[in-house]
Amino acid sequence: MSFFDNMNENEARQKILGLVSEYCDLYHNKGRDLPYREGDRIPYAARVYDHEEMVSLVDSALEFWLTMGRYTAEFEAGLARYIGLPFANVVNSGSSANLLAFMALTAPQLGERAVQRGDEIITVAAGFPTTVTPALNYGAVPVFVDVEIPSYNVDVSRLEAALSEKTKAVMLAHTLGNPFDLQAVTAFCKEHGLWLVEDNCDALGSRYELDGKWIMTGSAGDIGTSSFYPPHHMTMGEGGATYTADPLLQKIMLSLRDWGRDCICRSGQDNRCGHRYDGQYGELPKGYDHKYVYSTFGYNLGISDMQAAVGCAQLKKFPGFVERRKENWAFLREALADTADRIILPEAQAHSDPSWFGFCMTLAEGLDRTKALRYIEDHGVQTRLLFAGNLTKQPCFDKVRGDETVYRIAGDLTNTDIITERTFWIGVYPGMTKDRLAYMAKTVRDAVMQQ
Repeated sequence: MSFFDNMNENEARQKILGLVSEYCDLYHNKGRDLPYREGDRIPYAARVYDHEEMVSLVDSALEFWLTMGRYTAEFEAGLARYIGLPFANVVNSGSSANLLAFMALTAPQLGERAVQRGDEIITVAAGFPTTVTPALNYGAVPVFVDVEIPSYNVDVSRLEAALSEKTKAVMLAHTLGNPFDLQAVTAFCKEHGLWLVEDNCDALGSRYELDGKWIMTGSAGDIGTSSFYPPHHMTMGEGGATYTADPLLQKIMLSLRDWGRDCICRSGQDNRCGHRYDGQYGELPKGYDHKYVYSTFGYNLGISDMQAAVGCAQLKKFPGFVERRKENWAFLREALADTADRIILPEAQAHSDPSWFGFCMTLAEGLDRTKALRYIEDHGVQTRLLFAGNLTKQPCFDKVRGDETVYRIAGDLTNTDIITERTFWIGVYPGMTKDRLAYMAKTVRDAVMQQ
């Protein structure tokens, strides 16, 4: 006798999903509400989910569509609404989102504004490598400027000095959820006719007051990017997204994401335009199947619909995630206020409302970061550095260091070097509890007070 006897397909599906929900509540959420015991490991980030994500995931698996489908379309539409832009495209990672955003700016369709090899892109060295990697790999020249402490964002007073006749774009990240000075950066880009790419991978949900109006970070520039890797603000396992208000950039990014094809039909869809066999493209025969016409040198950067299914459930919870991150950051800021003589504590950028990714600290001069981190880690609190520190000092630059045909530095990178030597951060993810946060603050305080 089968479990499914006397059930139609829909009834069987609902029965399975009901069991999945019970399974998740029984086994995956077991112990999550237990009080913190000193000595338990406190990670800087972790997945925050319940049966809704698991049910959505299995629902997609039962359809077995696998590639981008209905859940993908739902997630893209929901993300675009949240950001406040008309277009959003999912990709397989935040790094791929940055690749897609940068490569879109090199498209011939952009005419004189297209980024060419040898053109310059203003950015910072104190960040994550894949904000810069696409430009380097393409043959554009990153121009690194210094950052400010304690915002850890671009020092906008350095932008004019970084400008040259070769400058085509500015590509910057909102550091650990703290928005950079969008008022100054957007004005600079507008004045000089530059593209702006906002790497929003660590800042989804952050807001900024631009020209008297509150907007979401990622929506002020020409293209914004996100990451949905598990430690980030929301997750679908792997995954990322680009978003824009520009229809031409949207068309270019869709083509680049989907093998470089000219056709805009979704997977499983044919002849949406009604002209599949009557076009003339390049030097191809007239009537060449439009599904196999390639207008860009593209990639395959898509995701599975199962990932998007998880994202759809996460997106519904996302406003709550943002509020918890703000609360946790504020708790740590207050709890560590008495360490200001030993720790430079983080501050929100003016005119911003950050969706914090982490709580960033810079030790006072003379304190030993390695000693502090060993103490903190040995006492069960996970730490992270501010990513690459000074990226130009990383081993990947060994063979090109000082070669201004590859990159250049505008001015000095004094604060970037301080970050490389004395900065670290701890987590504020939504799964944190007050007792864990209190223990984290105590551990950090002990680590610096003993020096």
